[in-house]
Amino acid sequence: MRAVLQRVSEAACEWEGGRETIGPGYAILLGVADTDTEADADKLAQKILKLRVFSDEAGKFNLDAQQVRAELLVVPQFTLFADARGQNRPSFLRAARPEQGKPLIARFIDRLQASGARVRSGSFGAQMKLSLVNDGPVTLVLSTDPWQTRIG
Repeated sequence: MRAVLQRVSEAACEWEGGRETIGPGYAILLGVADTDTEADADKLAQKILKLRVFSDEAGKFNLDAQQVRAELLVVPQFTLFADARGQNRPSFLRAARPEQGKPLIARFIDRLQASGARVRSGSFGAQMKLSLVNDGPVTLVLSTDPWQTRIG
C-alpha cells in the first residue's frame, strides 16, 4: 500500500452525490497494489496513527494523530501505483482490481476508526475533487513495499 499523507488544517473531498470534510488532521491519498494484504492495511494504519508530526508547545514534532485528536480524510487513489518508466502514458497494472482494493481500503479505514479517530472517506472509483489547506506544509510518502520511483 502507498499513502501520500498531508497534514492539513482542513480538507474536503467531493464527488457526484457526496461530500466529506475534516478539520485539522490528515488528508490521506491511499493506493492499493495487487500484492497487498490485510497485514499491509493494518501496518500502514498503525504507522500513520503513531507518526509524530504534530507540534508540541515548543514547536517540535512530538505529537501523534491520537494525541491531537486529528481528523482523517482517506481518498482512494489507484494512480499511486502508476509506472511511468516506459512511454508517456503511465501503466496501472500494479494497482489492485476493485474487488481486492475496496476491501483493503475499508480495512484500513476500520483500523483508523478503531483508534477513536474521526475518519471520513472519498468514494471508491468515483471522479473526485480534493481541496485542502496543507499545514506546514507537511507531506510524507509512505509505502509498505519496496518502491522504485526512478523514471529512467
